[in-house]
Amino acid sequence: MNQRVVVGISGGIAAYKSAILVSKLVQRGFSVSVVLTVGAEHFVGPATFAALCNQQPVTNIFDSRFPLGAHIELAADCKLMIVAPATAHIIASCALGTSDCLLSTLYLNMECPVLLAPAMSTPMWDKPAVQRNVQQLRDDGVHFVGPESGWLSCRKIGAGRMSEPEAILAASEPFLL
Repeated sequence: MNQRVVVGISGGIAAYKSAILVSKLVQRGFSVSVVLTVGAEHFVGPATFAALCNQQPVTNIFDSRFPLGAHIELAADCKLMIVAPATAHIIASCALGTSDCLLSTLYLNMECPVLLAPAMSTPMWDKPAVQRNVQQLRDDGVHFVGPESGWLSCRKIGAGRMSEPEAILAASEPFLL
């Protein structure tokens, strides 16, 4: 197949689920490039993703592997960008076009479909500012899967739980055909 998917992982506890998503994409024959935010590295390590996709994840916009810039080269010939988990911060950065980290800069340079899998506490998800940002991204053509309701890391039950890797994979299938 050799089509490339970029999986962006932002800083939330749900980042551990992204390893399963990346593994499933690789097993289906996709070439997967992983981008970790600084926050993501507090929850998951680069070694996990290097083992799963046979290449080091990208954590720095100035990574020397990409002489034209990681945001340029990772966007080239990309079939789909998935951000899982998509925290309130990365949703805001993308909605506002702030380009304040590699992941939001890469988002701005993407010409392929983008699928976000939000993950945050219920009060955060319910905030009008977050909902405005989500609506802005929907209006911009970004696709969403979740969030689901369920047990959250704050030890409460409510909306904000990142969709399971299988649901994210199912939501990505129309873009990967």
